[in-house]
Amino acid sequence: MSHAPTTCTDPALFADRRDRFLHRLGGVAAVIPAAPLVTHHADVEHPFRQNSDFWYLTGFDEPGAVALFLPHQPNNPFVLFVEPKEASAEVWNGFRWGCEGAVERFGAALAHPIDELAQRLPGYLEGAEGIAFRVGRHPAVEPLVLKAWGTQLDRAPRSGRAALGLVAPCPLLHELRLRKSPEELVRMREAARISAEAHELARQVARPGLNERQVQAVIEQHFLEQGARGPAYGSIVAGGDNACVLHYTSNNDLLRDGDLLLIDAGCSLNDYYNGDITRTFPINGHFSGEQRALYELVLAAQEAAVASVAPGQTAEGVHDTAVRVLVAGLVELGLLVGEVDGLIEQGAFRHLYMHRTGHWLGLDVHDVGAYRLGEHHVELEPGMVLTVEPGLYVSDRLPVPEGQPAIAERWKGIGIRIEDDVAVSERGHETLTAAALKTPAAMER
Repeated sequence: MSHAPTTCTDPALFADRRDRFLHRLGGVAAVIPAAPLVTHHADVEHPFRQNSDFWYLTGFDEPGAVALFLPHQPNNPFVLFVEPKEASAEVWNGFRWGCEGAVERFGAALAHPIDELAQRLPGYLEGAEGIAFRVGRHPAVEPLVLKAWGTQLDRAPRSGRAALGLVAPCPLLHELRLRKSPEELVRMREAARISAEAHELARQVARPGLNERQVQAVIEQHFLEQGARGPAYGSIVAGGDNACVLHYTSNNDLLRDGDLLLIDAGCSLNDYYNGDITRTFPINGHFSGEQRALYELVLAAQEAAVASVAPGQTAEGVHDTAVRVLVAGLVELGLLVGEVDGLIEQGAFRHLYMHRTGHWLGLDVHDVGAYRLGEHHVELEPGMVLTVEPGLYVSDRLPVPEGQPAIAERWKGIGIRIEDDVAVSERGHETLTAAALKTPAAMER
């Protein structure tokens, strides 16, 4: 007998989210598909990962479903189309909730087999003022939505009504997701805890002669042992010059005496909340002079940027804080020459620091939500969570800007990033990942 999954979250949380979403929709009907299964090779599929928007509103963790949100039908505001219960399919691929479970466990007013979507969708969309659907992302569902809308438009001269337009649900839904509830913050603290513990374990085991992949195994084993779904993204375990490749994921090189090791890794919980931490430390337990100088500079920039996180600040302001500290420090070290404001305005530092200082974090690692609205940057508010992750990457990969000094060999091959997950609070901020140590003394042994 197949058993129901044990990862269902409190249905009341999802019901509250749906209520808020339905209120924002007004008279517009929304069609939100689940993620499909994705082929890895031949007839083997990748492990299933639910669409975050669909999960946020439903908590339903099966592929191929479609959720309808129908504020114009107050008796049936939430309808699910799902794969039906089928013993032969469940033998091969595991438990399904089916239509009955979609109603009883997940709060749908009505539920239908997914193969009835084409037949029933036009009726459910009838009478809506508009249709909210993300075009370009769901090739199996999009033609059905467009056909239903087209039929309404064809009948409009006779019926006198049709959905006035097709709009994206993203702005409304992603604004909700940007501000985390207290319950979500509890889950993000848990993801941060597990991720921080894994980084502490990695630093304990790393030593010259190991392969990067062996350290990766320690990290990801801890994720699984603690009940997480697994890594939130491809873990970066980059020794020496590999750390100067921002998205290095080969993780198959030897750790060398005298090099630094940059680890960017975080876990994803069973309800998809993520951690995202980067730490950098000397593989042999001791910084060289150049390594320590750059490490202390990155740490100073990161701590200043974290300290700036508070209501009313912006993500751009956090970035600017880190950049100013980095550029001033690089001038002191002789890696840049000139006046700090001018160097920042010219972007003369970008061969050494070429990325932003952070991103939103939540159900997606690079989570949804606007950073600016027109000419105005979005102000930070309690409940928002962002990463703060300045770095320096010294290599020959990018040309040195005209007028800046050539990089001496003693600096090359040093890549450093320090990243924490920071929640905006009423009085300032909470560093969710503080249990992952980062002082220079803690990085040495």
